[in-house]
Amino acid sequence: MRHSQLFTKTRRETPSDEVAKNAQLLMRAGYIHKEMAGVYSYLPLGLRTLNRIVQIIREEMDAIGGQELVMSALQDKELWSRTDRWDDAKVDIWFKTLFKSGGETGLGITHEEPLTRIMTEHISSYRDLPVYAYQFQNKFRNELRAKAGIMRGKEFLMKDLYSFSRNEVEHADFYTSAREAYRKVFRRLGIGDWTYLTFASGGIFSEFSEEFQTISNAGEDTIYIDEAKGIAVNKEVMSDDSLEKLGLHRSSLVERRAIEVGNIFNLGTRFSEKLGLTYADEQGVSRPVVMGCYGIGPSRLMGVLVETLADEKGIVWPAVVAPFRYHLVSLGHAGDEVSKVADELYADLEKAGIATLYDDRDLRAGEKFADSDLLGMPYRIVVGKDAAATGLFEVVERATGAVAKRSRAEILAAPQ
Repeated sequence: MRHSQLFTKTRRETPSDEVAKNAQLLMRAGYIHKEMAGVYSYLPLGLRTLNRIVQIIREEMDAIGGQELVMSALQDKELWSRTDRWDDAKVDIWFKTLFKSGGETGLGITHEEPLTRIMTEHISSYRDLPVYAYQFQNKFRNELRAKAGIMRGKEFLMKDLYSFSRNEVEHADFYTSAREAYRKVFRRLGIGDWTYLTFASGGIFSEFSEEFQTISNAGEDTIYIDEAKGIAVNKEVMSDDSLEKLGLHRSSLVERRAIEVGNIFNLGTRFSEKLGLTYADEQGVSRPVVMGCYGIGPSRLMGVLVETLADEKGIVWPAVVAPFRYHLVSLGHAGDEVSKVADELYADLEKAGIATLYDDRDLRAGEKFADSDLLGMPYRIVVGKDAAATGLFEVVERATGAVAKRSRAEILAAPQ
């Protein structure tokens, strides 16, 4: 991509109506556009980044047997009424509207009900189980507190996976696999070292649910970490009784602010019993299917990466999610030798399939470097008079500022 052809632009000023660092930087860098409070559009650079996060999650879900589908955002009032989750007095974050033909619908807040109903047409015998189905889809929640940028929105992208098992033993095996898959996602994204498995309230489903919380001063949650054991407790369930059940001691815990980046729930048979999802076991006895759900927000993770990795100059993307590996910055002017060398290197990078954003604009070097720092690509390649003369290019690592001289062959041999 040539920077001169990219329709988004950077801006120096911080958006006056944003308090969250992730939204401020992503808007300044032209990754997202704010539509209204808690609602953002993803521009080309933002979408490339979001899609790379999605792909990492997809690979880990597929690795544990997940099958991808996409369900409707429009929800059936009658279905949700059967599980007592339609009434605003019970669930107060619905966006609801009326059909012109009559009747009411809502925009999906989660998808346990519709997927359970789908499974009633596909599961009837123990031979049909287990099933692990997931989707990436926008969720809609009428949040009152939409001040955390893309980390808490009224519309956001969610990966929600649901497991359907014969019994608690089979469910527990998959639950363990899903927990480890989430850990792999966070490690691949570069936040594994400060993301903790955290015990929180299970609500109506169980005594505890399991969250994954990433340490950050921008976090909305307070957690207490046992660093030796690598686990934590959310403040909402912090009590002597809970600590005893979890085998933790108050004196070993450290208080931190954190951002929830994923959660996993044991659902048991609550939805399967209410919606008629049963199967015949080996003896022909009808039994309710045991369920679990596993959520992780790619758009929220994008915001978390900005909050936790950005520096005073701008965004710092891990190479695995950056929209481009290289930011190629030409210090030449149209038609001169420097621009010619930069054009040739860009053409070689394109042929090699190495994602590169080429800053071919006719701007001062300082402006280009400031934009490069703000955009946060992992490596900046500078093409100036020295490079044109020697064939050695200055390569700057964004995260560390380390500078190295690299030949064209070395740059093209880098991992993609």
